[in-house]
Amino acid sequence: MIPVRILLGFIALSLLIVVIYRFVPPPVTLTMLFDPNGITKDWTSLDEIDPDMARAAIAGEDGKFCSHHGFDVDAIAKAAIHNASGGRIRGGSTISQQTAKNVFLWQGGGFVRKGLEAWFTVLIEAIWGKTRIMEVYLNVAETGIGTYGVEAGSIRYFHHGAGRMNRAEAGRIAAVLPLPKKRAAVAPSGFTRRYGNTIAARIGVVQRDGLDSCLR
Repeated sequence: MIPVRILLGFIALSLLIVVIYRFVPPPVTLTMLFDPNGITKDWTSLDEIDPDMARAAIAGEDGKFCSHHGFDVDAIAKAAIHNASGGRIRGGSTISQQTAKNVFLWQGGGFVRKGLEAWFTVLIEAIWGKTRIMEVYLNVAETGIGTYGVEAGSIRYFHHGAGRMNRAEAGRIAAVLPLPKKRAAVAPSGFTRRYGNTIAARIGVVQRDGLDSCLR
């Protein structure tokens, strides 16, 4: 059993860090620190990122981002059923869960990491809100080898900032997010190209159906 004093200390410390990051950009993450390829990043506020990038993230990663409270129960259940049947492992994590993991924790699985991810997901949903979660997500998510955030990714792939991305470019960045070390947004081929095109086409649906309403 964990001593009560240690548990209370962890709760207090985690609350403090989450509150600080509500206003201050996370300076670095564990993923960045242990990246042998270095760190290229450029924090950019959400209002300086083209809105279609957030819509692309919703289209590709979490269609219920604005309506759930951190967890998509249906997606988690479907992923569990799929994974139990064998084949390629599929995740059911929301953007909120991915943000909690990227900012506060380490990559990989395990019950301890998953439990901590759930705890931090609850905290950022309650303290940050959707707009801040999306802003942090788009700034800390890995978008290429040694590249973090959509601003650095856009400059790397398209030679301009994230504020000037068109829908095709936003779709390509979103297609890279699940496997940033194995996919490239510039001149993509095969699955990445097809998936990027699919996400780009869904951006209009996200806007039309108000799936990004919590960001407006």
